[in-house]
Amino acid sequence: MSVQLLTYLFVGLSFALYIGIAIWSKAQSTNDFYVAGKGVHPVANGMATAADWMSAASFLSMAGLIAFLGKDGSVYLMGWTGGYVLLALLLAPYLRKFGKFTVPDFIGERYYSSFARKVAVLCLIFISFTYIAGQMRGVGIVFSRFLEVDIETGVIVGMAIVFFYAVLGGMKGITYTQVAQYCVLIFAYLVPAIFISILMTGNAIPQIGFGSTLVDSSTFLLDKLDQVTLELGFTEYTKNVKSNIDIFCITAALMFGTAGLPHVIVRFFTVPSVGDARKSAGYALIFIALLYTTAPAVSAFARMNLIDSIQDQSYSTAPKWFKNWEEIGLIAWQDKNDDGAIRYSSGNALEGTKPKYSENRGKHGERLLENNPNQDNSNEVYIDRDIIVLANPEIAQLPGWVIALVAAGGLAAALSTAAGLLLVISSSISHDLLKKTYMPHITERLELKYARISAAIAIGIAGVFGIYPPAFVAQVVAFAFGLAAATFFPALFLGIFYKRLNKEGAIAGMLGGLIFTATYIIYFKFINPSLNVEEYWLMSISPEGIGSIGMLINFVLAITISSLTKQPPKEVYDMVDMIRKPS
Repeated sequence: MSVQLLTYLFVGLSFALYIGIAIWSKAQSTNDFYVAGKGVHPVANGMATAADWMSAASFLSMAGLIAFLGKDGSVYLMGWTGGYVLLALLLAPYLRKFGKFTVPDFIGERYYSSFARKVAVLCLIFISFTYIAGQMRGVGIVFSRFLEVDIETGVIVGMAIVFFYAVLGGMKGITYTQVAQYCVLIFAYLVPAIFISILMTGNAIPQIGFGSTLVDSSTFLLDKLDQVTLELGFTEYTKNVKSNIDIFCITAALMFGTAGLPHVIVRFFTVPSVGDARKSAGYALIFIALLYTTAPAVSAFARMNLIDSIQDQSYSTAPKWFKNWEEIGLIAWQDKNDDGAIRYSSGNALEGTKPKYSENRGKHGERLLENNPNQDNSNEVYIDRDIIVLANPEIAQLPGWVIALVAAGGLAAALSTAAGLLLVISSSISHDLLKKTYMPHITERLELKYARISAAIAIGIAGVFGIYPPAFVAQVVAFAFGLAAATFFPALFLGIFYKRLNKEGAIAGMLGGLIFTATYIIYFKFINPSLNVEEYWLMSISPEGIGSIGMLINFVLAITISSLTKQPPKEVYDMVDMIRKPS
């Protein structure tokens, strides 16, 4: 059976499973739609949380970033896993005891202000749509390569699946769908990693193979990778390039952003008790660790195999995987020295950031590019970082069923997070803006209807982001984490542990953090990307790490303005005491 047929089979079966779960767990009330009736078992919630959190960025893009950045890519591992510990210890149990539906609900009540609630909804929508752009791009990449449809069609199919189980089942449907998606994605991630670890190092445990010697050699994998990358003009794989302050700030932005992500926080509202919230956080850490401890090994294996597979290879005899990915524009070759051989080295192959194909082919059969080649360096190959995990089984020549399994896993990772994000968007609009602000007298049935309409509209907007993505997956997601760190984390943390914080301080802090961080990112990434280099950054901090400075601005504004304005009413002090008092 061909890889394409196997992919259709695997993806079709997984989609049928997700739709079946959605029908079985259809939401009957707003309680079901928003928080799954608060009856999810901690183990199931741990799996759902892991799937919700391990998005296309974790599954598809993180290993690609580490493969190309080397040691610098470890900031994503440290930031995302460390942030989950902060969330489990500092926020999750207290927010669960508060017992409301959404993060804006907590902020609106804690800061006794409908305007604070509106600001929280604004921040939530800004963060969630930034985040969801990466997920829908991941969906498009998987569909375009393995199901041989264009990215636009792939995104539309993904939207239709998410629409079905998110709109129909709400949080109840999404929770149990995410349990299934976790099982699919973790199996799809580990199986090829184990295969490739055995082939390259003779060790079946990727985490150990990562630090082992190569088969039939006394050379360690990482030593060999250092040597090869250095010969090709890259920095050694195990050496940092980023400045220490940028590494620190990116890690901090990812950590505190994780702790402030609304679609992850809401998962702790779905369990029966505070104790179950703590337990589900512990289970989620175990489930997350299975993938995150494997990612560095996958990255090293992929980079080594990639170089061995294409370097100095005649294009006419290039491996099939190279030409497959070339057809959809995620790999490109520009023959600069007219020798017909693929030469991969450091530097940008093209003047443009991404390849644009003409209808013609060159004399070697290559896809001609409209972009002018960058003659400042000898690199002839453009590689999109998001393809590394998906292409890895093909590069290593693994069986077709493994390639199909990875495609199904990539879709599971992207769709699980997309569904969680869409739900928090729809619930913030229907519950926080309509029910709690503009239409307080609507019935529960009408609120549920508006929640489903909001989810449908959000899915349409998410699809546009997927078709016209602003950057590659993990980069977009890193921006979302930075925005969450600069807006939600200080408001939530201080709301629990600093009674004196009032509505004026919280609102000023959230707006200040949002405006500063968003402006910095938009300027360097979209308005003036030519200046996106360390010499122009504030204190050498990249846009990926600026959320940590935005967070500090939020803290300073919130505490300073609170100290200069009227203290909160007594009932707010009582509320904070109640949240912090052990059950």
